[in-house]
Order: sequence, then structure tokens, then C-alpha cells
Amino acid sequence: MSIIRAKEMRSMEERELRKRVDELRLELTKSQAQVAIGGAPPNPGRIGEIKRTIARALTIRRERASKSQSQKPAKRGA
Repeated sequence: MSIIRAKEMRSMEERELRKRVDELRLELTKSQAQVAIGGAPPNPGRIGEIKRTIARALTIRRERASKSQSQKPAKRGA
């Protein structure tokens, strides 16, 4: 799976972004398991790349959630 740029992530729908994060987490788990059993991953720098991409995606999701919360009209107390 290729690394996704932040600009591309912002243009994705929430469902698609969630799916990509799940795929990246699976790939990260596989790479970490390979290292844990004593093997060398084919590309060691890829693990860091995957972690950063997951962090970017989660940040964008959190920004969207925060933005939608701030756009809701405030309720007036009675």
C-alpha cells in the first residue's frame, strides 16, 4: 500500500479514510511482528513512514470532528 499525502487524505470521505487507516495498521502490525520474531523487514524505513501516515490520518479525522462540533448551533438555556 502506498503512503498517502495529507492533501489526498483531506479530499477523502470519512469512511474511505477509516478504511485506509485500518489497512495501514494491519501492515504496521505485520512489519512489527516480522521484526519481533527476529527477521529483518524488507524496508526498515517503511515502519516509520506507516506510523507517520497513521498519525496524519488520525489528526485529520480529529480536525474534522472538532470542526463539526464547532459548527453546531449553541443551545440557549431556558
